[in-house]
Amino acid sequence: MKNHIARRRFPVALALLPALVAAALLAGCGKVPDTLKIGVAQPLTGPLGALGQDLLNGVNLAVQELNKDGFVVDGKRVKLEVVAVDDKADAATGKQVAQQLVDAGVVAVIGHLNSGVSIETAPIYAGKSIPQIAISTNPKFTQLGFDTSFRMVANDTLQARAIGSFAATQLGAARYAALDDGTPYGKGLADGAAAQLKVENREVLVRKSFDDKTVEFEALAGELKAARVEVIVSTLNDFQALALLKELQKVGHTKVQLLGGDTIKTTDMLKGAGLIEGLYATSPVLEAKEFTTGKPFLEKYLAAYKKPPAYGGHYSYDSTYVLTAAIQKAKSADPKEITKAMHAINGYAPVIGTMSWDDKGEQRYGAVGVYELRGGNWELRMRSDRW
Repeated sequence: MKNHIARRRFPVALALLPALVAAALLAGCGKVPDTLKIGVAQPLTGPLGALGQDLLNGVNLAVQELNKDGFVVDGKRVKLEVVAVDDKADAATGKQVAQQLVDAGVVAVIGHLNSGVSIETAPIYAGKSIPQIAISTNPKFTQLGFDTSFRMVANDTLQARAIGSFAATQLGAARYAALDDGTPYGKGLADGAAAQLKVENREVLVRKSFDDKTVEFEALAGELKAARVEVIVSTLNDFQALALLKELQKVGHTKVQLLGGDTIKTTDMLKGAGLIEGLYATSPVLEAKEFTTGKPFLEKYLAAYKKPPAYGGHYSYDSTYVLTAAIQKAKSADPKEITKAMHAINGYAPVIGTMSWDDKGEQRYGAVGVYELRGGNWELRMRSDRW
């Protein structure tokens, strides 16, 4: 009788086995939702809108490719979704949209462009353990002590050394001016460049700060002429630098060279060609064409958006690939676990090669290039990760 009962129960157990296995598998997949949201916070309108849109384009392009290929986390196929917000290059607005992203349930954020905005929003993301990957370059961003802060490129400490060193050793001058736009990015970078010039035994005769909207430079042009300044080190925006060059022309002080930060390495700045003796720009955002694998990216970007990248779209594209590799490594949608994986990863970056961060969130492989405006193009003069 017992054997008869056992024979009757055994098929029932076999019949239940597939359902039990499926339930177990579903329980394992339950840790990872069907959709993972990646936040993108950049200035999408205003004077810096083209740069912010470029960074958003890079993320969108990567996400489209990853979704098409089938993005899998811990054995489960997951859809990636981009949640984009406009921070308007403004710290107060940045804090508002950062909270919107947190409330939307993003697992990571690629933002922001402006250092002042990244610094103000970092505590908001850190409060929820959400990793923040920024192209901002002010050192303070990673000095706040949050393990959620990651930088895509080299910081202003290296860029300031590049500006000061190149201006002192390559431009052959003795009399310098240092100008900034009053932002955390601009003022910090100009202060660092002026300090490097002092190390190089060069004299900074004019040191001025403005706000990031000033375009009235008549008095400044007269002051630069009176001091017989030969090289202007500047972190003004492109439209500000152009306004200054026009005033220098009016007062007849054009035998001068200007070396700026990456805010003048733009297509608009091409209007300044020939107004003074020389125009140079430094940037930790190296151009996609400088990398051996940059050409396929440029072709895909042009096909998708019908225009070439305006700034750092290849860095946000690469950041998305490294971020998603960290998500896969974490086998989780928990931002805290993703942050841990980000610190441990040496991620494959399709354009620049690799991205890896130290314990403070600084990019290990960042470099700064110096470019000269020549023949209607910004041409690379030199590049280093040491300076």
